[in-house]
Amino acid sequence: MSLSTRVIAAVGAVVVIGAGTVGGSIAYATGQDQPSDKRVTVTVGRSSQEIDRPFCGGTGTAMTENEQADCQTKAKEALADGKIPSSDVVASDRIGVGVTPQVADKGWFAFTNGGQQGQFSLANANKGQTWSGSVPASTALSATGKTLLTVVESDPKTQDIYAVWYFQLTTQDA
Repeated sequence: MSLSTRVIAAVGAVVVIGAGTVGGSIAYATGQDQPSDKRVTVTVGRSSQEIDRPFCGGTGTAMTENEQADCQTKAKEALADGKIPSSDVVASDRIGVGVTPQVADKGWFAFTNGGQQGQFSLANANKGQTWSGSVPASTALSATGKTLLTVVESDPKTQDIYAVWYFQLTTQDA
């Protein structure tokens, strides 16, 4: 069985176009910012939002007490200025938090400033686990209509804090 000249030319054209596409894609991708290997994903209902970089920390070294205090001050300012990532939520939604394996390997926890005791834990000192599971939003939300969700990369043994992410949940009527 012999191949016709047209078939050989067509195959050659596909190879050249494919190589050009791959080369162009690589060139485009190298010009883009690389996502951080320390990301948090917040899932609310059926939607999720990824926070690509920590709000504070994330350098690989433990944050000092002064750095933690500065982080909280900056977070309050960013929250007042509307610069914290946010999502609308209704009481019937479920909320969950996911982290990259690099965060899970160190250890992490997540909590909100809402709930029946004024603070609700979504994840307690998880090490190796990348998903908090999902909880009913009604148990984690603040009565004020705005709930701050905090995710912390922390070593459970030393309790050193390495990175902090903030996310705001805005309660909507069902």
